[in-house]
Amino acid sequence: MGRHIYGLGAMVLGAIGLASGDFLSGQPVPKAFPDRAALAYAVAALILVAGLGIQFRRSVVWAAAALTAYYLLFVVVLMDGRVLLAHYDLYLAYENIAEQLAIAAGGLILFATHADLDAAPARRLTRLGQIAFGLCALIFGGAHFAYMNLTAPLIPKWLPPSQIFWGYATGVAQIAAGLAILSGVQARLAARLLTAMYAIFILLIWAPMLVADHTSISNWNEAAATLILIGAAWVVAEAFTPAPIASRPQAMPSAI
Repeated sequence: MGRHIYGLGAMVLGAIGLASGDFLSGQPVPKAFPDRAALAYAVAALILVAGLGIQFRRSVVWAAAALTAYYLLFVVVLMDGRVLLAHYDLYLAYENIAEQLAIAAGGLILFATHADLDAAPARRLTRLGQIAFGLCALIFGGAHFAYMNLTAPLIPKWLPPSQIFWGYATGVAQIAAGLAILSGVQARLAARLLTAMYAIFILLIWAPMLVADHTSISNWNEAAATLILIGAAWVVAEAFTPAPIASRPQAMPSAI
């Protein structure tokens, strides 16, 4: 299921890009960039088609490779890397990179687990994706502490005991999950719980905000980004699933 949720999130992100005619949040392309609008539409179409390709086994390898390459090389390195160099003292720059890197990590794991690779390189790529996602979870959790003034108001006021409490609690939970994924200690459980928490974010935060203002591209973008992170976390959890124990060989019936 992780693969399908991840692909659905990419499809929604691509559709938002096509609807807005602009690059998605976290993809800072300068306004003066040549043919910027045409490039934004092309990128949105790529993300949409790749997300659709993720849904089918015959096309999941190239689709995962396309999303990984785009988000890792073009977004993380070329786009956000430039911003990080200019604003290395701002935590927001690291958070923006983490969101795009987490998407790339999910794509890398999907590629590694579906491509026709030898077992050793497939394991290394899968673990690399898990490590990248674990680091991103640490940064996501830290953002709750760095920007509590922005995090707390997103939490429903009716949820006891307080918005501040849940702001810190969810930050700690993401840091704990990141440490578990990085260390391998209860990593599968941590990734599953992280998946569930992101799903709760959709239900309690972004769904009500979309109902209140369904015309906001920002709300749609945040909801779609959370959706693809649900898929990425689910993919990470599935990659920790232990291989089934081989059954004892059974005696073959005699042909005599």
